[in-house]
Amino acid sequence: MPFWFWLIAAIVAIYAFHRLFRWMESRGWIYYTRSGNHSTRAGNAMLNIQQLFEPSKKHVIEMKQSQRPQLDVSGDPPSPPRDDHSEEER
Repeated sequence: MPFWFWLIAAIVAIYAFHRLFRWMESRGWIYYTRSGNHSTRAGNAMLNIQQLFEPSKKHVIEMKQSQRPQLDVSGDPPSPPRDDHSEEER
């Protein structure tokens, strides 16, 4: 069989698997293209492990945790900081 036949067959097969995986993701069976922040979670876990062996990495973990938005008891995001200077100028 000619080369172009196998090339077209491979492209069709890749596209078919892509559509199958997208359908499976829409059903909630797998994470394929719309997965959220898996690398971030894995990176944070590795930083915590690395902290055991290199205590100097603790400041990186503390900085990442301080940048994370904190939720209050009601579950609402924190309110933006007030600008006290705007009232003084009036």
